[in-house]
Amino acid sequence: MSINPEQIIHFSPLHRLQWEEAQQKDVILYPEGMVELNQSSAEILKLCDGSRALNDIVADLEEKFSTTGLKNDIIAFLDVALQNGWIKQD
Repeated sequence: MSINPEQIIHFSPLHRLQWEEAQQKDVILYPEGMVELNQSSAEILKLCDGSRALNDIVADLEEKFSTTGLKNDIIAFLDVALQNGWIKQD
């Protein structure tokens, strides 16, 4: 299963993305546990809010960090997130 660039991406309702003070990082919480995220992963997931497709997420992040060429890395991470059930597509 891989990201469909045309479909909107949203965070799974079975998971929760939040800042965890004890770890000093963003995490994904779910009934079975917790996944600690690095800053890049957290920034990508924060944009998976049900209002953006892949190209929108890429454009927003490239603008935010004043860079280009992030698309392949973002796709690779979103494919992992989709396989783990952290995100969904309609």
